[in-house]
Amino acid sequence: MHAPVLVLKDSLKRESGSKVHHANIQASKAVADIIRTTLGPRSMLKMLLDAAGGIVVTNDGNAILRELDLAHPAAKSMIELSRTQDEEVGDGTTSVIVLAGEMLHVAATFIDKNYHPTVICRAYNKALEDSIAVLDKIAMAIDVTDRAAMLDLVKSCIGTKFTGQFGDLIADLAIDATTTAGVDLGQGVREVDIKKYIKVEKVPGGQLEDSKVLKGVMINKDVVAPGKMRRKILNPRIILLDCPLEYKKGENQTNAELVKEDDWEVLLKMEEEYIQNMCMQILKFKPDLVITEKGLSDLACHYLSKAGVSAIRRLRKTDNNRIARACGAVVVNRPEELQESDVGTGAGLFEVKKFGDEFFAFIVDCKDPKACTVLLRGASKDLLNEVERNLQDAMSVARNILKNPKLLPGGGATELTVSAALKQKSSSIEGIEKWPYEAAAVAFEAIPRTLAQNCGVNVIRTMTALQGKHANAGNEWVGIDGNTGEIVDMKERKIWDSYNVKAQTFKTAIEAASMLLRIDDIVSGIKKKQAPGAGPTPSKPKIEEEGDADNEQILPE
Repeated sequence: MHAPVLVLKDSLKRESGSKVHHANIQASKAVADIIRTTLGPRSMLKMLLDAAGGIVVTNDGNAILRELDLAHPAAKSMIELSRTQDEEVGDGTTSVIVLAGEMLHVAATFIDKNYHPTVICRAYNKALEDSIAVLDKIAMAIDVTDRAAMLDLVKSCIGTKFTGQFGDLIADLAIDATTTAGVDLGQGVREVDIKKYIKVEKVPGGQLEDSKVLKGVMINKDVVAPGKMRRKILNPRIILLDCPLEYKKGENQTNAELVKEDDWEVLLKMEEEYIQNMCMQILKFKPDLVITEKGLSDLACHYLSKAGVSAIRRLRKTDNNRIARACGAVVVNRPEELQESDVGTGAGLFEVKKFGDEFFAFIVDCKDPKACTVLLRGASKDLLNEVERNLQDAMSVARNILKNPKLLPGGGATELTVSAALKQKSSSIEGIEKWPYEAAAVAFEAIPRTLAQNCGVNVIRTMTALQGKHANAGNEWVGIDGNTGEIVDMKERKIWDSYNVKAQTFKTAIEAASMLLRIDDIVSGIKKKQAPGAGPTPSKPKIEEEGDADNEQILPE
């Protein structure tokens, strides 16, 4: 009997084969179950305590998973899914996880039967191609300029969110904001930069109904000298600067030797004249409002207010860009280089208002603004945060539609149609791949099934009825009304999803499932290399093993 050969260190734990597959599948299912109840209009909210002790109340799949701290590697990659979904299309974060979890769940039976994971993956990829083809078939083009249709679309996206109860309010805000900030790139392509040109300002107080999209920009600043400068200007001429309006100091310690006493006065005079020159260069253009990103000295302030010009200083760069887009000004780096064309005349009104206990400067009523601010009011911080998240989702949906104006039915109808089409197709597939392919078809039903579960209707009856309807051609638009759980035609109920979101959901979910199925070995408990002589490490791997023990069936040795 030879002595056993040790390849891996003692502290390492290696698992391979089907054990790993089952662990991964269970971990992914656990993640999917966490957020399963947040799918659909009847969704529950989750309350999370984040590391700082703050509270997050949300039902946005991505926001929930972001806050979770998971031990299992497979579960971590599930979280990545919802993040990519959020960055890519902004909506459908919950569906991605539920779908991927379901895909893995149906694969478990095949792994028990010793199917090779690559066979399953191959079948899944085939199913993915076919499902995208089905999507193309049932997609319906939409007219982007038709506001009512856009409203319905965005509404169905937010219907599942907490703010669904405020009806059209958020949908209106989102559509207004995205159509304002959209830029035509030509050839009918529109690019909407939500991050850069749509600013969401949350001001606690008031009611949600007071929220609105400003035709312009709002900034959390007051004028520099509140008593002297005007706080309300009609049709202001705006100059945006990127340079300080104060005397330039030397780079490091500068020594100036003054021989005569009068030289001191000359020096001061030079400083004053320098600033006066700068101000004169600006005042040549008769602005009503000067905004700079840097400082503004008292002296400059004096010259400006004497000329009746309001000034705002130390503005964020991003805000400055937004104002430039809104009123048509150009941000200028040196006052010497100002031209008439750099002055922004597009704004209709500049005014400073007080909300709560802070002053806000509004530059509104712009003629053709290309940037805007969404002003959110609400009772509490938590509420505002949730509304902001929903608004982000809604704006992404509006943006997707502007980019790719195609619609699919919501309410699980798309998934059911895909599922029915795949089931029919599976009979023509040769060989062993047929079964996983069929299973993938069944997995798509997870979405409508979860919707039905969340409404609290009889799941089995509803699903059977739906499957029966979809097995006959021509019922592609039949799905579940997430509020009542009835089986209805999505066209009548105006429940839509955007094509980008659905296609991305399917792709992400299936590709992730294939990736997790391909993992057949996990080596855990790898220690960082420590400096020699650091002494024995604290028994860190020990803790991990106990955490991992929950995910696997512990077999008696």
